[in-house]
Amino acid sequence: MAQQTQDEDRRLKVEPPHAHAAGMEGVAVALRHAHEEMGTRRALQTLVRLNQPHGFDCPGCAWPDPGQTARAEFCENGAKAVAEEATRKRVGPEFFARHPVAELAGWTDHQLGRSGRLTDPMVLREGASHYEPIGWEEAFALIAEELNGLSSPDEAVFYTSGRTSNEAAFAYQAFVRAYGTNNLPDCSNMCHESSGVALTETIGIGKGSVTLEDVEQADLLIVVGQNPGTNHPRMLSALERAKRGGARIVAVNPLPEAGLIRFKNPQKPGGLLGRGTELADRHLQIRLGGDLALFQALGRLLLDAEAAAPGTVLDRDFIDRCCDGFEAYADGLASLRWEDVLEATGLTRAEIEAVARLAASSERTIVCWAMGVTQHKHAVATIREIVSFLLLRGNIGRPGAGVCPVRGHSNVQGDRTMGIYEKPPAAFLDRLGAELGFAPPREHGLDAVAAIRAMRDGRAKVFFAMGGNFAAAAPDTETTYAALRSCRLTVQVSTKLNRSHVVPGRRALILPTLGRTEVDMQARGAQAVTVEDSMGMVHGSRGTLAPASEQLRSEVAIVCGLARAVFGRDGSDGARIPWEAFRDDYREIRRRIEAVVPGFDDFEAKIARPGGFALPHPPRDARVFPTATGKARFTVNPLEWPRVRQGPLLLQTLRSHDQYNTTVYGLNDRYRGVKAGRRVVFLSAEDIAARGLADGDVVDLVSEWPDGVERRAERFRIVEYPTPRGCAAAYYPETNPLVPLDATADGSNQPASKSVVVRVEPRSGR
Repeated sequence: MAQQTQDEDRRLKVEPPHAHAAGMEGVAVALRHAHEEMGTRRALQTLVRLNQPHGFDCPGCAWPDPGQTARAEFCENGAKAVAEEATRKRVGPEFFARHPVAELAGWTDHQLGRSGRLTDPMVLREGASHYEPIGWEEAFALIAEELNGLSSPDEAVFYTSGRTSNEAAFAYQAFVRAYGTNNLPDCSNMCHESSGVALTETIGIGKGSVTLEDVEQADLLIVVGQNPGTNHPRMLSALERAKRGGARIVAVNPLPEAGLIRFKNPQKPGGLLGRGTELADRHLQIRLGGDLALFQALGRLLLDAEAAAPGTVLDRDFIDRCCDGFEAYADGLASLRWEDVLEATGLTRAEIEAVARLAASSERTIVCWAMGVTQHKHAVATIREIVSFLLLRGNIGRPGAGVCPVRGHSNVQGDRTMGIYEKPPAAFLDRLGAELGFAPPREHGLDAVAAIRAMRDGRAKVFFAMGGNFAAAAPDTETTYAALRSCRLTVQVSTKLNRSHVVPGRRALILPTLGRTEVDMQARGAQAVTVEDSMGMVHGSRGTLAPASEQLRSEVAIVCGLARAVFGRDGSDGARIPWEAFRDDYREIRRRIEAVVPGFDDFEAKIARPGGFALPHPPRDARVFPTATGKARFTVNPLEWPRVRQGPLLLQTLRSHDQYNTTVYGLNDRYRGVKAGRRVVFLSAEDIAARGLADGDVVDLVSEWPDGVERRAERFRIVEYPTPRGCAAAYYPETNPLVPLDATADGSNQPASKSVVVRVEPRSGR
């Protein structure tokens, strides 16, 4: 990989960043990528069914679909996600015979992902250098042997990615709990766990409270720590509709992002050929980790405005009827010091006061956020503060207003709804046990970070991943790799080759599965699955393409086949669950979901409707707050922000525009002006000069952490960029080695990947 990195150094080019997103260029890039992977005819036949009422759901982000649409309803990165899954390239037994695992481990993530679709079950036997083919029943027997040979079910870890359908997720968690553990970490642990914890505490439900219609009706949208132009591009259309309806938009982000500057809507002539729509009215270029201070300052300014003109700013009726903790919250903010706010945020008081005036005049305010908020040590406190800010003017449970955590992967929220959670509520377990006839375990299981620790320490010996790319997604790469390699068995259920396949346990299995785009044919006919988007809407998804290989099995079929192998036919509780019926007809799974999960009554009829249906959300629907006190909760949070001595920098990890999570589609970040490479670090001109460096120099990044362990990521080219002084940015997973396993958010244990203290070290001979 070192030689490939040096080759990339030579090819890499940097141009001025873009000041707009999408437009004709976005259309051209999407179609070119689709053509290269699928061919023109296959691409057109596939993309017209993407996110349509009777088509398949995008395997990319979780932004909701309009209820009914006849137009194209996909973005550039959605087209890339579909093209990656529907590619004509194949990775079969011949590929693995040619390439030993040691060789593949030296490939970049981009090279691994672009190899093609997996076609056959493969096994890496202990001491072997190559994966080799294995039959499905032998693979299930091998897993069953390991699982049934453990001293405790808690020695196994069962991970889930957000691509898994509701049906597969429900069957999977039922299998894991019938086996006897709640070790069900998932990608939520690494992206929005902080949101779930904070929202559950403050409004009683760990989900956002707005719909797509609310976004379009808002007077004010504050978009914090989120880059929708790359990560949720279809959100830009909703923001454009809101803007044309009179909304004001405030972007809060250390980096200026093209998508929030100007959007050239590719579905409109003015977007393709004209200037498009300017979106953000204000951009607060905040210092990394300063969001808690910002929202405390905004809350304080609203309180001050109310004191100056009583009865004109706060929604006292809502506060008195629906909330508690207000007096303590107001008393806490009375001692807020402006010098602390300005140091933490890097903003001016005038900038913050301007946003407070917008908030005071807005009747309908929404705050949207993503991992730029959730991946800090004080993330849970920050989201609590966002909630308090909204409660002041009654902006939860009102049309056009509310909290909007924008989830990443397409069904990450649905998987949690289906019970993929290491800390399941007792009521869910009660209903699950009653419906399926077994006693689920009650002891909480391992989240993602705790699972790595358990594997590292020898307390977990089997790792099973239902989708995802755990090795590349997890923090502290060296520790994560060592943890996986120490397992007796690692199993990856995957569509494509990825980093996790080349970081195996002593024995390893790759189980190839159907993609979202493919027909899922079972004994009772072609099956539909369901997904839940970021706003709690559930709808169906039906693949249309022939499977990439006859050997592929659906995730549901894999779970059910494994369950039969593990439980046998001995009359145990797990064996009495109707696994064959689940596999043959997913309506049988939906019938059990209907009985176990609130809001899924009349499930089959609801998913037949175009646009699906909304799950109940008491705060949104009726201003009912199922918290510990039965009311929405103002909270008091000590002001925190990352304090760094002079010299080191605060680093945030982020995606390029040619990337979705750990899947690297290409080596260009068009909006930031980076071409043909990924090993770049964005620094301000002042920080570059202060270190005696120059734009284009090559440096190593070294994280500074109190444990004394040196974590280093090598060969990053400096790119001068408009980022706040003292802050830096670079792409993951290349920078995951710099994030210590123990650097996590208080209260959620989510990796704090957006505020890593690093120093830059020049390389000799630069």
